[in-house]
Amino acid sequence: MPHSWATFGRDLHLDLSGPGGRRAGLIRALRDAVRSGRLAPDTRLPSSRSLAADLGLARNTVADAYAELVAEGWLTARQGSGTRVARRQLPAGARGSARRVAGAVRGPADRPDRPRFDLTPGTADVSAFPRTAWLAAARRALTAAPSEAFGYNTPAGRPELRAALADYLARARGVRADPERIVVCAGFQQGLSLLSRALGPGRIAVESYGLDFHRAVITRAGLGTVPLPVDEHGADTGELAGLDDVRAALLTPAHQFPTGVPLHPARRAAAVNWARTTGGYVLDDDYDGEFRYDRRPVGALQGLDPEHVVHFGTASKSLAPALRVAWMVLPDRLVDPVLALKGTGEWQSGALDQLTLADFLASGAYDRHLRGMRLRYRRRRDQLVAALADRAPHVRVSGIAAGLHAVLELPPGTEQAVVEAARWQGLALEGLGRFRDPTAPQPARDALVVAYGTPPDHSFTGVLDALLRALPPAQ
Repeated sequence: MPHSWATFGRDLHLDLSGPGGRRAGLIRALRDAVRSGRLAPDTRLPSSRSLAADLGLARNTVADAYAELVAEGWLTARQGSGTRVARRQLPAGARGSARRVAGAVRGPADRPDRPRFDLTPGTADVSAFPRTAWLAAARRALTAAPSEAFGYNTPAGRPELRAALADYLARARGVRADPERIVVCAGFQQGLSLLSRALGPGRIAVESYGLDFHRAVITRAGLGTVPLPVDEHGADTGELAGLDDVRAALLTPAHQFPTGVPLHPARRAAAVNWARTTGGYVLDDDYDGEFRYDRRPVGALQGLDPEHVVHFGTASKSLAPALRVAWMVLPDRLVDPVLALKGTGEWQSGALDQLTLADFLASGAYDRHLRGMRLRYRRRRDQLVAALADRAPHVRVSGIAAGLHAVLELPPGTEQAVVEAARWQGLALEGLGRFRDPTAPQPARDALVVAYGTPPDHSFTGVLDALLRALPPAQ
């Protein structure tokens, strides 16, 4: 009879009994040893040959078990470093099995220390940053840069980047603008803050589902916010006509965040008509505008009326947040007020990164990179949808095929339990309720907002398995 234990420099009991055969028993035993803390993080495991000899198993059986646990995130395998226990430890006092319980009450000491994979939305796959192409663009940009580019930057941003953005946005997003109306910012948040302060006192209408820090930025600028209901057609812009003291409406028309729906054409028109009639502005956050997978994306809202729509764009998701480069395309009468505010000491994006991005756009490298990322993200989304259809058909994916996240509809009352169950599977993700404006009158709905862009390719299958284990069973 094969041994049921092995010595890894110290005694460690591995009980391979149970259903499913020897391979399944080994996977279960190693997983339990890691989960319980008997195998500490960074512990190096024996080679597959050595462990196979100790346990009386075939070497391929051990190698397959290691590969499965690497895919699930319990182990790591690197050439020259061997197979090790992943850094997945529980805090002191947290012992025993991390049970998958939907709705069980747990104390703070029982929570996992930190998740292994981050499925929270808002971050691109930064591992895919085009380092070689970016370095080539930086060399060309530095060679061609005038000496004055190495001095202090201007509030509007480098003219080379504004010219390249004007060309690209007109061609790819249908934006009508000349470079003099473009202001480069150190991120979307700075642009929203500048706009809010330039608009003066009053309120800004925001979507009832959105990012709370956007509302906070508006509030810090001295304005109030009022929520617009969001349904399967996007924000209900028809309600703008009945609101007093509203200076602008902040919308995500290309791919509403986080519900994942586009703004209906009638509601696009209603928003622009409201701005024309009242002298207000539509703040067009072109969220996920570059990432639509089932058809060509609709043009940016700014193309309908450049004098009443402010277009926001950013390189944070198309390239990387570390660049700290975003832009606004402004109506003519807002250019001077915004530049006056930005010139009073506001943080500015680095001129060298702006010059590099200008070359990256003009050379076509940006278009090539986007095409590659669309293919990568579409494959990820297709994998997620296929896995749900096969193993959890009762969980529906809502919204359009676009962006870097999907919305998974859940039975009423289960959202928080599923988020907690996912955490016990080593996943960090958010429920839809996390993004709901607490002042919105419309009822909440239960769903998960699952970002599929950030986990590395080699672990994505294991991530999907963990997510599926956290979902509630069919009712």
